Amino acid sequence: MKAVGSEGDRGPARGPDGDPPAVELDGVTKRYGETAAVDSVSLRIREGEFFTLVGPSGCGKTTTLRLIAGFETPTAGAVRFVGEDVSGVPPERRDVGVVFQNYALFPHMTVGENIGYGLKFADSPDRQSRDERVAELLELVDLPDAADRDPESLSGGQQQRVAMARALAPSPDLLLLDEPMSALDAQLRERLRVQVRAIQSELGITTVYITHDQEEALAISDRMAVMRAGAPEQTAAPRDVYRRPASQFVAKFIGDNNVFVGRVTKVTEVSADAADDTSVAAVDVGSETLRVALGGAGDALDVAVGDRLTFCVRPEYLRIDGGESRIRATVANAEFLGETTRVTLDWDGRDLVVRTRDPLSGGVVAGFDPEDAHVVRVDTS
Repeated sequence: MKAVGSEGDRGPARGPDGDPPAVELDGVTKRYGETAAVDSVSLRIREGEFFTLVGPSGCGKTTTLRLIAGFETPTAGAVRFVGEDVSGVPPERRDVGVVFQNYALFPHMTVGENIGYGLKFADSPDRQSRDERVAELLELVDLPDAADRDPESLSGGQQQRVAMARALAPSPDLLLLDEPMSALDAQLRERLRVQVRAIQSELGITTVYITHDQEEALAISDRMAVMRAGAPEQTAAPRDVYRRPASQFVAKFIGDNNVFVGRVTKVTEVSADAADDTSVAAVDVGSETLRVALGGAGDALDVAVGDRLTFCVRPEYLRIDGGESRIRATVANAEFLGETTRVTLDWDGRDLVVRTRDPLSGGVVAGFDPEDAHVVRVDTS
């Protein structure tokens, strides 16, 4: 990624390979009056990475993308590209391609003219002619014969690919996508996200993707930031976010989860020379005592009797008639989803979710093993 920007950079934050990140947000805040849409956000996005901002409406993800693009100016903090501060650089000088939620295709232009418009203010890469670049991009997005078509004659998925081709026309260093699939049906979104990921991987272009769809974020990202109230709650690889959520908000927002809160009554310590063993806490939750893994020797959480523990268990780890910790509950609702059935259990007035292949009814016993639980908070008060 080429460095662009202005003077006043406070110094690059270098990655593990010694190079500064492709994009860095350093304590960035954006206020509208007294309201902070983005609140002291610090993020580092690596060269060639597919990075996703995910979160509910109003969490600040789109404002963050607009700050990266240059459509908004930070109230405080700095936006850096390859170590150089671009906070005051206008969008047209940032070498960024943007795909908007509504695609913003020009109805009075053909598909080819729409894509070629991206070259109006920039040269084609490798000295290609405009027609050569348009043809190359139409091949890339699997629309080789669409150059002379009217955009309105295309399906929503095809329009999305044309918008992406237009953004890629000048070969930008950075691609920004703002919920580009939100208006499409679920089946089409699944197909297109595979295509978008394949295109990004083929080009090796640094990409920032905005979505409110948790499944989409998990499927498409190298890393993801879960946004809440204008700031990232957790930034990690999708598998880590899903399996080891950093907070109760992340645990509940990313997929189904069962969250338990209880008081520790006993801690079984692991010996220093038993690296394969795990410390376990006995936690009183309602009328049950549940066992939760705390980690192995050298990695165990610092938990003591009397601490208040918040932990979660994913529905796929809550097994009927299995597991070391058992919970007696009643089936409240069942939704057949094809591959599995999503069952809501009533446990002492609390909802638990379990996924099964076979339908359930009446009273059941659900359970989990200590290592299937993940601690998200330890409160010593």
